[in-house]
Amino acid sequence: MNIKIIRSVKELVEYRDTLKGKVGLVPTMGALHLGHMSLVDQAVKDNDYVIVSTFVNPTQFGAGEDFDSYPRTEKEDVALLEEHHATAVFIPKASDMYPEGYNSWVEVFDVTQKLEGACRPTHFKGVTTVVNKLFNLTRADNAYFGQKDAQQVAVIKKMVRDLNIHVNIVVMPIVREDSGLARSSRNTYLSADEKKAALILSKTIKLAESEWAKGEKDADVLKAKMIKNLETEPLASVDYVAINHWDDLEEIKTIEAPTLVSMAVRIGATRLIDNTILK
Repeated sequence: MNIKIIRSVKELVEYRDTLKGKVGLVPTMGALHLGHMSLVDQAVKDNDYVIVSTFVNPTQFGAGEDFDSYPRTEKEDVALLEEHHATAVFIPKASDMYPEGYNSWVEVFDVTQKLEGACRPTHFKGVTTVVNKLFNLTRADNAYFGQKDAQQVAVIKKMVRDLNIHVNIVVMPIVREDSGLARSSRNTYLSADEKKAALILSKTIKLAESEWAKGEKDADVLKAKMIKNLETEPLASVDYVAINHWDDLEEIKTIEAPTLVSMAVRIGATRLIDNTILK
């Protein structure tokens, strides 16, 4: 099967009109890895057609962030998607998604103003706007997201509920390298030493799971233990460690499942995130 490559909004709309059956959408920014492929594989199982977007969305990057250096690997992405039986890949230009005079935004409040939103205040405005546009363009029945971006999942679920968007959100587990490091396109930024140092994130996640399993229910105590563990790695600089209710991301004092335990940590110049959901 040859995957269909779609490069314009107009072409995507025309293509979608030809599809008769269930459509799955996997929104990505390209630089695809096995974490993305877990989403594609599930989408292929669930749907008659699978559209994957590989759009590096400029509106979700803040000033001084890595938009210009973000890895772009179109040839490899297309080959990987074809191997995993995606039906089509959408690779638009920013000027097509945001044409001259563009000035309409979709914003979700409250749930976006903590964790990643506190560190990156314009980020989720860009995410919700582009994802809403992709929902409109593909009219997807199912859309697939990874748990690694847990706050993004919560934000998109709220947007879908609040705006009555007819799409089912499917959340897939974090895919990790054999070392335990959560797979991420940004892992390509890491030197060999930094990649070794980055294992402190997954080790700290395991610590949190272990402490909770042993009966630790005090969120502040668990958070302090996690920060202490992260600080044992000289190359690590902690942006935040947080413990929140999984559904609405409200901060909690006493851990009762389901609870999101998440962190953002800089390893050298590279900012990485990881999380677990205590169930």
